Amino acid sequence: MLSLIREHRSFFLGTILAALALRLFFFVYFPAVTDDSHVYADLAANWLQHGVYGLTQASSQETHLVPTDARLPGYPMFLATIFWLFGIGNFKAVLLAQILVDLGTCLIVADLARRAVSVRAARIAFVLTALCPFLANYAAAALTETLEIFFTALALDGAAAALGRMREAGVEMGVYKLWAATGAAIAACILLRPDGGILLAAVALYLAVAAWKCLPVKKNVADVLVAAMIVVVFALAPLVPWTIRNFRTLHHFQPLAPRYANEPDEDVPRGFNRWVKTWIVDYASVEEIYWSVPGSNLDPEKLPSRAIDDPAERDATLAIIADYNQSQNITLELDARFAKLAADRIHAHPVRYYVVLPLLRVADMWLRPRTELLPPDVRWWDFNDDTKQSVLAVGFGVLNLAYVVAALWALVRLALVRRTSAVGWAGLFLCFLLLRSAFLGTLENPEPRYTLECYPAVIVCAAAFLSRDRGAAVI
Repeated sequence: MLSLIREHRSFFLGTILAALALRLFFFVYFPAVTDDSHVYADLAANWLQHGVYGLTQASSQETHLVPTDARLPGYPMFLATIFWLFGIGNFKAVLLAQILVDLGTCLIVADLARRAVSVRAARIAFVLTALCPFLANYAAAALTETLEIFFTALALDGAAAALGRMREAGVEMGVYKLWAATGAAIAACILLRPDGGILLAAVALYLAVAAWKCLPVKKNVADVLVAAMIVVVFALAPLVPWTIRNFRTLHHFQPLAPRYANEPDEDVPRGFNRWVKTWIVDYASVEEIYWSVPGSNLDPEKLPSRAIDDPAERDATLAIIADYNQSQNITLELDARFAKLAADRIHAHPVRYYVVLPLLRVADMWLRPRTELLPPDVRWWDFNDDTKQSVLAVGFGVLNLAYVVAALWALVRLALVRRTSAVGWAGLFLCFLLLRSAFLGTLENPEPRYTLECYPAVIVCAAAFLSRDRGAAVI
């Protein structure tokens, strides 16, 4: 990659300066410090100042620290480092550091495209990453996405490098080091977000298929299995001290983080969550309904028509909502009623619940305009409210669609005619995209940001399509 940069010095310098300008634009005009940001910052500050990985809780008399495992330690560790260097609560320093990390992502994705496709595709991938407003937007948000994308790209690049070395020169110590680096990058993904483990599953599955294909040559099978073991060990090893800490401090087994980021003594409204999953497909409902409960009124007028199937169900639903709105709290009795309503809906329409709705949620996360951190309203299609912001949302939606369609077409073309689009190790990319999408379909909060971790693979495939390279593809 360094030789490519030296050869096209002006191109890479001009593009990286444009990338920096784009990210600084979001940093100046649309910095995002959310409620989640403050939670992570509280963990980082307490860890740094008091040596306790916990949250500050206030009572009528005093504040005290409560150890927690609700969030994995990766992002708080990053924040603690920035706070130690530049001061507690310095979110500007955090965002500037993330901008530098995101610029590094541009180079890594370009290197991944160079390995998987061609030098020409590497330059295209560099431009697509550098000028991607979705990545730039989240670089100016104090959230896990920027670091997660960086380490995802790094893990995929490490895997591509290791696979390329194995194909060209067989197995040597350098190959094992590359697989160890891949596992370490995946470990960073997991320590940032529990769903980072999907990347480990994708790499392991790809290597398992590779081992099966190598069955006639036993030595090759052993090499692939050793590679898989190295990746798994390095990816999971950092979770051991975290798991031990949780067992010793919180007295329960928790190798990751709770599904709903809840405290051990905190009740989760599972009945309400399951009822939401019987109808939710779009991000608008996440903001207007899912995040409103508990603590705010639930407006039944915001429910989409698919949330109610018949008059009897409508009466039952409105009665539960009315009872909830009286206290704005989900009691055990109310949660049981939501659970009963959900069970009846699932029993009546199992295909809708298990197949149709998950597919629609995945489609919404992939195709919705990525403006959740920007001014356009969540109901961007209501042009009468704010035409300019709706037009901006449509523009973002079209751009996102262009990225996705270009990548999809490259994969389809590769599947149909193996030599018309050279995307090396496309099977690895496809495995990751499918596994992550399948997981996202199970969530009751379809947020578009959850598909951003797939963008390194998307951009490489899109670059393959735009470069029009010819060559034999390595599946």
